[in-house]
Amino acid sequence: MSNQGFVVLGQGSADADGCCPGLLAAPLAEEQAVELAKVFKALGDPVRLRLVSMIASRAGGEVCVCDLTPAFELSQPTISHHLKLLREAGLIASERRGTWVYYRLLPEMTDRLAGVLTRPAGRSLPEPTEAPS
Repeated sequence: MSNQGFVVLGQGSADADGCCPGLLAAPLAEEQAVELAKVFKALGDPVRLRLVSMIASRAGGEVCVCDLTPAFELSQPTISHHLKLLREAGLIASERRGTWVYYRLLPEMTDRLAGVLTRPAGRSLPEPTEAPS
Protein backbone atom coordinates (compact mmCIF):
# COMPACT_ATOMS: atom_id res chain seq x y z
CA MET A 1 0.00 0.00 0.00
CA SER A 2 1.37 3.40 -0.95
CA ASN A 3 1.64 6.27 1.50
CA GLN A 4 1.72 8.92 -1.20
CA GLY A 5 -0.31 11.93 -0.23
CA PHE A 6 0.14 11.37 3.50
CA VAL A 7 1.55 14.18 5.57
CA VAL A 8 2.98 12.65 8.73
CA LEU A 9 2.51 14.44 12.03
CA GLY A 10 5.83 15.46 13.49
CA GLN A 11 7.35 16.19 10.09
CA GLY A 12 7.17 19.37 8.09
CA SER A 13 5.94 22.87 8.83
CA ALA A 14 3.33 21.98 11.46
CA ASP A 15 6.04 21.18 14.01
CA ALA A 16 8.06 24.23 13.03
CA ASP A 17 5.11 26.34 14.14
CA GLY A 18 4.89 24.44 17.43
CA CYS A 19 1.48 23.12 16.45
CA CYS A 20 0.36 19.66 17.40
CA PRO A 21 -2.32 18.69 14.89
CA GLY A 22 -4.85 16.04 15.77
CA LEU A 23 -5.17 12.54 14.40
CA LEU A 24 -7.65 13.69 11.75
CA ALA A 25 -5.10 16.11 10.27
CA ALA A 26 -2.47 13.52 9.33
CA PRO A 27 -1.03 10.17 10.43
CA LEU A 28 1.38 10.23 13.36
CA ALA A 29 5.10 9.99 12.75
CA GLU A 30 6.70 6.86 14.21
CA GLU A 31 8.53 8.85 16.90
CA GLN A 32 5.33 10.58 17.99
CA ALA A 33 3.43 7.30 18.09
CA VAL A 34 6.12 5.71 20.28
CA GLU A 35 6.13 8.70 22.65
CA LEU A 36 2.35 8.93 22.90
CA ALA A 37 2.00 5.17 23.34
CA LYS A 38 4.09 5.41 26.53
CA VAL A 39 1.72 8.01 27.90
CA PHE A 40 -1.40 6.06 26.95
CA LYS A 41 0.13 2.91 28.42
CA ALA A 42 0.71 4.75 31.70
CA LEU A 43 -2.92 5.85 31.68
CA GLY A 44 -4.11 2.35 30.73
CA ASP A 45 -4.03 1.10 34.31
CA PRO A 46 -7.05 1.86 36.56
CA VAL A 47 -4.86 2.66 39.58
CA ARG A 48 -2.72 5.10 37.60
CA LEU A 49 -5.78 6.68 36.02
CA ARG A 50 -7.28 7.21 39.48
CA LEU A 51 -3.98 8.64 40.74
CA VAL A 52 -3.86 11.17 37.90
CA SER A 53 -7.47 12.10 38.60
CA MET A 54 -6.83 12.52 42.32
CA ILE A 55 -3.77 14.68 41.69
CA ALA A 56 -5.42 16.78 38.98
CA SER A 57 -8.59 17.45 40.95
CA ARG A 58 -6.86 18.39 44.20
CA ALA A 59 -7.39 21.96 45.40
CA GLY A 60 -4.11 23.83 45.13
CA GLY A 61 -2.91 21.58 42.30
CA GLU A 62 -0.77 19.22 44.33
CA VAL A 63 -1.17 16.35 46.73
CA CYS A 64 1.06 14.59 49.23
CA VAL A 65 1.73 10.90 48.71
CA CYS A 66 0.52 10.45 52.28
CA ASP A 67 -2.96 11.48 51.07
CA LEU A 68 -2.89 9.21 48.02
CA THR A 69 -1.86 5.92 49.59
CA PRO A 70 -4.87 5.47 51.95
CA ALA A 71 -7.29 5.71 48.99
CA PHE A 72 -6.08 2.33 47.69
CA GLU A 73 -5.88 -1.18 49.08
CA LEU A 74 -2.31 -1.37 47.86
CA SER A 75 1.04 -1.13 49.63
CA GLN A 76 2.98 2.13 49.68
CA PRO A 77 5.74 0.68 47.45
CA THR A 78 3.12 -0.31 44.85
CA ILE A 79 1.63 3.20 44.87
CA SER A 80 5.15 4.64 44.55
CA HIS A 81 5.79 2.38 41.55
CA HIS A 82 2.61 3.61 39.83
CA LEU A 83 3.56 7.23 40.56
CA LYS A 84 7.04 6.60 39.13
CA LEU A 85 5.52 5.33 35.87
CA LEU A 86 3.29 8.41 35.65
CA ARG A 87 6.34 10.64 36.23
CA GLU A 88 8.34 8.81 33.55
CA ALA A 89 5.44 9.28 31.11
CA GLY A 90 5.56 13.04 31.71
CA LEU A 91 2.09 13.24 33.26
CA ILE A 92 3.09 14.33 36.77
CA ALA A 93 5.99 15.95 38.58
CA SER A 94 7.13 15.44 42.14
CA GLU A 95 8.88 17.44 44.82
CA ARG A 96 10.31 16.09 48.07
CA ARG A 97 9.57 18.16 51.17
CA GLY A 98 11.15 16.63 54.22
CA THR A 99 9.98 13.03 54.44
CA TRP A 100 7.00 13.48 52.09
CA VAL A 101 6.75 13.72 48.33
CA TYR A 102 4.18 16.04 46.73
CA TYR A 103 2.80 15.43 43.24
CA ARG A 104 1.30 17.78 40.69
CA LEU A 105 -0.15 17.33 37.23
CA LEU A 106 1.83 18.51 34.21
CA PRO A 107 -0.93 20.12 32.13
CA GLU A 108 1.33 20.38 29.07
CA MET A 109 1.03 16.61 28.56
CA THR A 110 -2.71 16.41 29.16
CA ASP A 111 -3.20 19.38 26.84
CA ARG A 112 -1.10 17.60 24.21
CA LEU A 113 -3.16 14.43 24.55
CA ALA A 114 -6.36 16.43 24.29
CA GLY A 115 -5.05 18.21 21.20
CA VAL A 116 -4.16 14.97 19.47
CA LEU A 117 -7.53 13.38 20.26
CA THR A 118 -9.79 16.36 19.69
CA ARG A 119 -11.73 16.54 16.46
CA PRO A 120 -11.53 20.05 15.00
CA ALA A 121 -14.83 21.92 15.28
CA GLY A 122 -17.06 21.31 12.31
CA ARG A 123 -14.89 18.54 10.91
CA SER A 124 -16.57 15.19 10.52
CA LEU A 125 -14.86 11.84 10.80
CA PRO A 126 -13.65 10.30 7.55
CA GLU A 127 -16.19 8.01 5.91
CA PRO A 128 -15.41 4.30 6.36
CA THR A 129 -14.21 2.58 3.22
CA GLU A 130 -15.77 -0.65 2.09
CA ALA A 131 -13.64 -3.76 2.30
CA PRO A 132 -12.90 -5.35 -1.09
CA SER A 133 -15.14 -8.32 -1.90
